Amino acid sequence: MPSITPEIYQSMGLNDLEYQKILELMGREPSLTELGMFAVMWSEHCGYKYSRPVLAYFKGYKEALEGEGLENAGIVDIGDGLGVTMKVESHNHPSAVEPYQGAATGVGGIIRDILTMGARPIAALNSLRFGPIEGDGPVEQRNRRLMEGVVAGISGYGNCVGVPTVGGEVGFHPRYSGNPLVNAMCVGLMKLDDVTTAAAAGEGNPVIYIGSATGKDGIHGATFASEALDEESDAKRPNVQIGDPFAEKLLIEATLEALQTGAIVAIQDMGAAGLTCSTIEMASKGGVGMSVDLDLVPMRESDMSAYELMLSESQERMLAVAAKGREQEVLDVCKKWGLRAAVIGHVTSVEATHVTRQGEVAANVNPKHLTDFCPTYTTQAVVPEYYERAKTWNPDSLPPVSPAEALLRLLASPNIASKEWVFRQYDYQVQTQTTHIPGAADAAVLAPRGTSKGLALKIDGNGRQVYFDPYVGGILAVAEACRNVACTGARPVALTDGLNYGNPQKGHVYWQFERSVKGISEAAEALGTPVISGNVSFYNESDLGEVLPTPLIGALGVIEQASDAIGLAPKPGDLLGLVSIPLTSIPQKGLGATEFLATIHGIEDGLPCPTDLAGEKRLHDFLVRAASQKAITAAHDTSDGGLAVALAEMAIQGTCGMQLAVSTDSVSLFAEIPGRVVIAFSSETQHLIGRICEECQLQFEELGVCEEKGRFRLGSEVDLAVSDLDSAYRSAIGNALA
Repeated sequence: MPSITPEIYQSMGLNDLEYQKILELMGREPSLTELGMFAVMWSEHCGYKYSRPVLAYFKGYKEALEGEGLENAGIVDIGDGLGVTMKVESHNHPSAVEPYQGAATGVGGIIRDILTMGARPIAALNSLRFGPIEGDGPVEQRNRRLMEGVVAGISGYGNCVGVPTVGGEVGFHPRYSGNPLVNAMCVGLMKLDDVTTAAAAGEGNPVIYIGSATGKDGIHGATFASEALDEESDAKRPNVQIGDPFAEKLLIEATLEALQTGAIVAIQDMGAAGLTCSTIEMASKGGVGMSVDLDLVPMRESDMSAYELMLSESQERMLAVAAKGREQEVLDVCKKWGLRAAVIGHVTSVEATHVTRQGEVAANVNPKHLTDFCPTYTTQAVVPEYYERAKTWNPDSLPPVSPAEALLRLLASPNIASKEWVFRQYDYQVQTQTTHIPGAADAAVLAPRGTSKGLALKIDGNGRQVYFDPYVGGILAVAEACRNVACTGARPVALTDGLNYGNPQKGHVYWQFERSVKGISEAAEALGTPVISGNVSFYNESDLGEVLPTPLIGALGVIEQASDAIGLAPKPGDLLGLVSIPLTSIPQKGLGATEFLATIHGIEDGLPCPTDLAGEKRLHDFLVRAASQKAITAAHDTSDGGLAVALAEMAIQGTCGMQLAVSTDSVSLFAEIPGRVVIAFSSETQHLIGRICEECQLQFEELGVCEEKGRFRLGSEVDLAVSDLDSAYRSAIGNALA
C-alpha cells in the first residue's frame, strides 16, 4: 500500500495535526479508505470542529454533547399521544455549482432525517438567499440562473415526493452573489410510542441496506461543504448528488411500513458521508461494532472501490439494523415497494467498524475515534470596525422622502415583494392538511389528521440585522419566527436552526457566530422554545466575499383547536389596531439596519432595535387568547419595511381599502421596531381586546378601518389605489426574472 503523503490528506481537508492525531488513535498508518472516512467524519459539516464549543450555549445541545449524543432531530410532545419532529439542513455549496440537484437533494436529505425518527414527513419549508436579481450584469444574470435552478430543484423534487412545501422565505443581498444559501426544513408527525433510534444494538443482528444503488456521485460531498467556493468549484460537480424523488416516495412508505413490523432495532439515513456516516454513527451511538461486506452493497458500477462505496453520498438510501431472524420481514416490505434491499453485514460486540471489499480488509476503525475524537477549535473573536461605526450612526441626517413613493418602492423591493413566483411552483396542499397556504398568514398552518390541534410553521432570518449586531440579531431572529407563528393563534413551543456563516477561522466571522448563537440561545430559553435540532454551515464565501451571517430559525407553534387559526387578511368593515410591547428605548429611532434605509436611501448602517423578550412572551399570550376567543380576525407582525408595509400587505391580501390615522413621517411608517402586531377586529370585540392587552401589559392603539373602496389612505399624505400596491408587490420578482 502506498504511503499517505501530506498532499493526500490535505486534499481531503485534513491538516498536519489532525493527521498526526489519526496516527496516534490508530497506532498505525490508515488505509486510503480509513483516511477518507476520518476526513469526512472530521469535516466541519459532520464533525462541527469550530461550532461545537459555541453550540454548548444551547441547553439541549449541551446535554446531548455530554451524554448519549444527538439523534437525527428532536421531538415535541403535542398531546393526544403525538409528537412532532423537525430539522433544518443546508445545501449551500452543492446548490452553488449545480442549483437544481443541489436544492433537490437538500429536500430529499432533510425528509430522510425526519423519516428516521419514525415520523411521517408532513410539511417542508425552505429559506433561500441569493445575490441581486435586478440588472443585466454577469453577476445578476448568474444570480437569476441560480434562483431559477434552485426553485426548480425544490419543486421538481418536492412536488413528486408527496410532502407539501407549505412555507419559506427568500432574501437578496450582494453578499450572497458568490454563495447562495439553500436551507431546507422538514416537519414530521408520529405516535410517541413509535419513536425510533439510530443506536445499533444486538450482537449478530443483521445490517440491512435499503434504497437506491450506490454510485460515484457525491463522493466527499461533506468535505466539499466544509471549504470555501472558488474558481475550481465547478470542477467539483461530481460532489453533488443526483436525486430521484420517486425513489424517495417509495423509501418513505417502505421505511414506515418496515418500522411498523417491529423488526427494526435502529435506523439512519445515508446522508452526508454516506455509508461511512451511517455505519460509524450507528455503531458509536450503540457502543457496538459493525462488520460490513461491501461486495453485498447494491452498486451502479461493479468496479467501485471500497473508498468510493464508503464515501459516496448517493441519495435515497437508508441503513437499518434488524432483529436477528426477522430480517426477511424487512426485505419483504422493501420488495413490496419495489426497493432494493440487502443484508450487508451484522452487529458485533467488538467496538470496531470492520469493512471488507473482495475479501480484503478495507477499513477497521474504532467508531468512537471518528465521532468523539474530532478536534475542536476556537478562534480569537475580533469585533469589526463596522460594528463600532454603526453605533454612532445618526438617523437625523436622512433627507425627507415622499411616504407614498417610498412605500411603493419598498413593496417592489425583492426582499419585501411577494414571493408568489416561487411558491406557486410548489405543491403546498398534497396530503390535504394545509389550512393556511403561503401568503395567507404569517406562518403556514396545518390541521393534521388524528388530532383536533393545529400546527403553525415558520422559518425566518435577517442577515443584515445579524451582521450589524449579531447578539441582538440572533435574539430578533428567534423573536420574529415565534411572533409569526403566534400571529396565527399558535403558541410557540420549539425551534430548529440553520446557522450559515463565512470562514470561522476569521476573527470577525467567529465573533458573528458566537454572539448570534448566544442571542439565539438566550431568546429560546426566555421564550420557552427550546432548540431541538439544527445545522451549522461554515465557509460560505467565494471570491466575491463572505455571506452575511445568516442564522435561520424554524419555529413550531401549536393551536389547541385548528379551527381557531387566523390569517393576515382583514375584510371590509374590520377595525385595525396596533398591539405592541412597551419598549423603554428605541435606539436610532428604529431605522438602523432596516430595509427602508437600504432600499430608499442606499445606506446600510446602524444597529437593529432590540426587543423585550418578556414582552414578546406576553404578546404571544395575547395573540393566542385573542384568537381562541374570536376577538381578532387577522394579525400580521411589522417587520421588514415597518408599519406601512405591514398595513399595505394586509390590504393587498384582503383586497380591501384602508383609512388610517397614522403619522406619515419616516419613523412612524418605516421603522423596524420589534414586538408590534397589526390586528383586525370588529367593534363588538374591541372592549375584550383592550382587557386582554391590559392583562398582558401591552399597548394598544387604534389605527383605522377597512373599506370596500380600494384606496389605501395614510393620513393626508398617502392616497394610493390598492391595485397599485398590489401591482408593485406581486410583479417585482416575476419581472426581474422575466
